[in-house]
Amino acid sequence: MTASAEETVDLAIQGMSCAACARRIERQLTRAEGVQEAQVNYATHRARVSFDPTASSLPALIGIVVDTGYGASLLQRPEAALEAEEKARAEELKDLTRRFAVSVSLTVPLLTLAMAHGRIAFAGMNLVQLLLAAPVLAYGGAHFFRGAWKALRSRSSDMNSLVALGSGAAFGYSVLATLFPAAFQPSGHAHHAAMPAVYFEAAAAIITFLLLGRLLEARAKGKTGEAIKKLLGLQPKTARVLREGNELEIPIEAVAKGELVLVRPGEKIPVDGVVEGGASSVDESMLTGESLPVAKARGDEVFGATLNTTGSLQVRATHVGLDTAIAQIVKLVQDAQGSRAPIARLADTVSGYFTPVVLTIAVLTFVLWFWLAPAETRLTLAFVNAVSVLVIACPCALGLATPTAILVGTGKGAQLGILIKGGAALEQAHKLTTVVLDKTGTVTEGKPALTNLTAFALPEDDILRLIAAVEALSEHPLAAAIVGAAKARGLTIPPAEAFEAVPGRGVRAQVEGQVVLIGNQAFLAEQGIATDATHTEAERLATEGKTPIFVAVSGTLAAVLAVADPIKPTSQDAIARLKRLGLEVVLLTGDNKKTAEAVAAQVGITRVVAEVLPEGKVAELKRLQGMGQIVGMVGDGINDAPALAQADIGIAIGTGTDVAIEASDITLIKGDLQGVVNAIALSKATMTTIKQNLFWAFIYNMIGIPLAAGLLYPFNGWLLSPIFASAAMSLSSVSVVVNSLRLKSFKA
Repeated sequence: MTASAEETVDLAIQGMSCAACARRIERQLTRAEGVQEAQVNYATHRARVSFDPTASSLPALIGIVVDTGYGASLLQRPEAALEAEEKARAEELKDLTRRFAVSVSLTVPLLTLAMAHGRIAFAGMNLVQLLLAAPVLAYGGAHFFRGAWKALRSRSSDMNSLVALGSGAAFGYSVLATLFPAAFQPSGHAHHAAMPAVYFEAAAAIITFLLLGRLLEARAKGKTGEAIKKLLGLQPKTARVLREGNELEIPIEAVAKGELVLVRPGEKIPVDGVVEGGASSVDESMLTGESLPVAKARGDEVFGATLNTTGSLQVRATHVGLDTAIAQIVKLVQDAQGSRAPIARLADTVSGYFTPVVLTIAVLTFVLWFWLAPAETRLTLAFVNAVSVLVIACPCALGLATPTAILVGTGKGAQLGILIKGGAALEQAHKLTTVVLDKTGTVTEGKPALTNLTAFALPEDDILRLIAAVEALSEHPLAAAIVGAAKARGLTIPPAEAFEAVPGRGVRAQVEGQVVLIGNQAFLAEQGIATDATHTEAERLATEGKTPIFVAVSGTLAAVLAVADPIKPTSQDAIARLKRLGLEVVLLTGDNKKTAEAVAAQVGITRVVAEVLPEGKVAELKRLQGMGQIVGMVGDGINDAPALAQADIGIAIGTGTDVAIEASDITLIKGDLQGVVNAIALSKATMTTIKQNLFWAFIYNMIGIPLAAGLLYPFNGWLLSPIFASAAMSLSSVSVVVNSLRLKSFKA
């Protein structure tokens, strides 16, 4: 009997609020019968589960997630999944904005009363504070209390548990002190009119500060759906097919494998296929990254979503729907993003152990004080000291340690032209060991330009005028580069007549009474024009990875030129800086090997991987990662999107495509490789600040908790009241924020 086939499903998860939630769901799914593997991604709110269909089922898996305290549903086609995700994110952002607005409007007057230090006092002030604070905890803090309850149900704890304990203890104590003030005044002092101290402002401030953090996190959370949405938008919606001799325009989904598809000039090719008729040049830059169009004739392969430029094509469909190259790119992006594990935040990890320890200390504090203190004060002292422990242990500084540094770091990055999508990129960028660079648009300018012109029979400007006159009538992108070069020199371009394009060869026209031929060596040979005299120059251009173009005027060889993609002026220095940081630099491109090696030699790169399609780029990155390398990928094209998503850190050149930018973790606005070095340096500075913040937050708790429990009381009679515990908590938070603000002085 054969073993049952493994089935894999993707689920959309609702209700996760931190990385600990993802770990909790993953743990429950992994323990379930029949489940072989489960990966839950907090960043994308998705779960990928592999299971034995004979031992489990989709409803059973969804039931496990629901029983854990979260929502789940099956992810459908990419478009439907994107719509659902966008709707959920919008609702989450709207809800957090509402809760924060209510909380901050009520917390500000609470803090005003607390900071008045008795200068504002009136009958019933504590009751007013209670009425102000209650909605903050009940409405603004509901998210945290629900999260703490979910953690408790699964016998674990997280940051929500700490928030609920700290704010709940401060609020609960303050409510009791407001409703039963006599119980919180020492024996023999009940006649005093002074109101007992309350800590409503501490409880409300905890909730409000952390709501702000969640709100900012929701806004900055990786827009994984945007990249896929733009990829899907590249596909044409309809196709023109030939059925029974009739030309029909039908939805792209209705095209069948084997059908003949007609593609006009300027249209996107709707399917993958083979050319059966016609000739043209096709812009495949979205697939290969190469800026120069590729000539296509009968028997050549073409790909869906690439752009047909100059001629009409008849294409026999070989791959349709989910089998096309663009559909595979969408899948590669989804797979890479879905398999990327969320970076575990140190605060969440520590809180898993910290919360039960704090709770145990608070309970022991209450028991010991109730047992050892004098009978008339033992209840008050036991309760106040236990609350002091919980208040001083509240994770405000711990919760602010990472997000404040990330906020300042990402803000500084924006000033430097480095856009960073949240903390995950900053936490990882400084660990990179290998930087993989795309060629076109990343190391090079990404736009064809006239790089070489050697004239033989005429002065250089005169021959350029004639060449530009012919190319001005051509639709080829190389022609635009030549015409642009002539205009840049201020040359007057004369009119041309009798223009003719010879597919795969070149062009001819008459200019000022002279016949001008422009094309490859074979084209001129067919016209009886020898090119032997240009052998040395042509060989030199080929060595540099450039394709020589020959020019003849009135039957005489007149010039040899090259149009190529020039290297960015800053690329060589940036690559040298990366090497000085101890990083291995790799050039990874879809362009031909000779051109890639020539470019690599000029910028100082020794390792080149060329002639690879998007799946090949992903495979190379996976190979490097399998060797233990932490890989950063730098690219600008649609073809780079899967690799950018697969890399540990994807860095997009801001002058590139929207898809590449959306699929990346870091975007360099200036399109300059120097930004890669600056991003790594900023990452190191930010991570140093985060570690300092966490150190001070932990030290503060390690010192403050024993003091709040009354460790010094036997020696000097000193106790830390909740109000001083609250002040200490605030001071630790301020120190963390101030330390984070030092990142504003970072210099690249």
